[in-house]
Amino acid sequence: MTDSKNDTDNDNITDIEAAVFRRLLTHLDERKDAQNIDLMNLAGFCRNCLSKWYVAEAEARGVEVDYDSARERIYGEPYADWKEKYQKEATVDQLEKFKESHKH
Repeated sequence: MTDSKNDTDNDNITDIEAAVFRRLLTHLDERKDAQNIDLMNLAGFCRNCLSKWYVAEAEARGVEVDYDSARERIYGEPYADWKEKYQKEATVDQLEKFKESHKH
């Protein structure tokens, strides 16, 4: 027997989570000054990670999404265009923090 209240709650949760994801993408789009290396150094993930997660979750649901399409979804434009317009050269300090945080 299916509990319709739980189904509704699950639908609401999925809708809320989807809205939060869209809000995160909007926020990242508004904060192009937040470089991927800074995100990696502070949070352990970046826009490229989100793109990879997008592909993986699509595949888990039987939907084929290539990495370039996922990147365009996350970046809001083709990655090469975004990179040319907004990505800055990583500083020595940023690279050192990255290396230090990724020692295993």
